Amino acid sequence: MKIPKLALVLPVYNEEEVLLETISRLTVVLGDLILKNLISEDSFMIFVDDGSKDKTWELMEQSAQFNKFVKCIKLSRNQGHQNALLAGMEYVVDKCDCMISLDADLQQDENSIEDFLEKYLGGSEVVLGIRNDRKSDGFFKKMTALGFYNIMQAMGVNIVKNHADYRLLSNRANKSLMRFEEVNLFLRGMIPLVGFKTEFVYFDVKDRFAGKSKYTLSKMLGFAIDGITSFSIAPLRIISVIGFLVFFLSMVMGLYVFGAYLFTNNAVPGWASTVLPIYFIGGIQILSLGIIGEYIGKIYKETKKRPRYFIEKEI
Repeated sequence: MKIPKLALVLPVYNEEEVLLETISRLTVVLGDLILKNLISEDSFMIFVDDGSKDKTWELMEQSAQFNKFVKCIKLSRNQGHQNALLAGMEYVVDKCDCMISLDADLQQDENSIEDFLEKYLGGSEVVLGIRNDRKSDGFFKKMTALGFYNIMQAMGVNIVKNHADYRLLSNRANKSLMRFEEVNLFLRGMIPLVGFKTEFVYFDVKDRFAGKSKYTLSKMLGFAIDGITSFSIAPLRIISVIGFLVFFLSMVMGLYVFGAYLFTNNAVPGWASTVLPIYFIGGIQILSLGIIGEYIGKIYKETKKRPRYFIEKEI
């Protein structure tokens, strides 16, 4: 097997505090892999600036002038992590033999890249990075993350637990992924649909070198909703089940009220039969409309077929 050309794909958003350290460490990693004849000398890393508002792009430009490994593209505006990642993955199609996507915050162990390559050289076309544990997460983040994976799996989504976006794809697997045209991206769910021989690499998550996470609670919730509604119709089926249960409980409630009216003197005329169903059924209707609206919103975005991103600059 020939020595493969590797591309590292890193989406970046407001990472001026950590960017130069990231480039430095990855340069060392690529140089070491070249010396070991695991990758070719024309391997590179591509940074995708997702509309940063700090000095991230300026630092990327400067690094590209002096570091032969560095390439960078700038999106016209902030499109979100998944779109930025996809932009980098689409950029490297047919420009490399395999690509590895990872975050720019240095929390994913860059030394595991060699393990990914060994799996690839052994014949795997998809290699997923799995974190060993969640000791570095706070209690709330740990519980919500595990809950998210459990919910996704319960709804029938083929998702690998504790896998984020640290993965290797062969050029063939990457090209196959590009055939998915949906606007609502959830790459963790899309990768298993590609197929091909898949293996895993386990790694430890490190503390951030500098700066703070750009994934706020609202972004994490939005990401979770996108993942669930993009890959499962289970919530729609749950609405049908809830509708049946409401009908059944309404029948029971009707029998109770009717019995209380006929056989006891404790019934307050009109209260139980009016107030309780209004509150109960009203809440169910609002919840159901919200879930249906989420799916309709997804359909609305998909039918427009708007571009997922625009590239403003390329170096």
